[in-house]
Amino acid sequence: MKTVKISLNSIDKVKAFVNDITKFDTDFDLVSGRYVIDAKSIMGIFSLDLSKPIDLNVHCEDGIENVLDVLKPYIVE
Repeated sequence: MKTVKISLNSIDKVKAFVNDITKFDTDFDLVSGRYVIDAKSIMGIFSLDLSKPIDLNVHCEDGIENVLDVLKPYIVE
């Protein structure tokens, strides 16, 4: 599992993010405080506080580099 911080601060960014990660056959969890939601659920994402960066847990062993390349526009350092 790999954890990265991402920013989803607009509706368009959320839609693009969900479209990008649904292409992968792996699990993604968004963690905000004590809430953990499925990152492929657009309704779940909108239930979070999107004004600050969120932790994204990527449950992937093989091909993590491909996943991180797709996630580059959303990752904050």
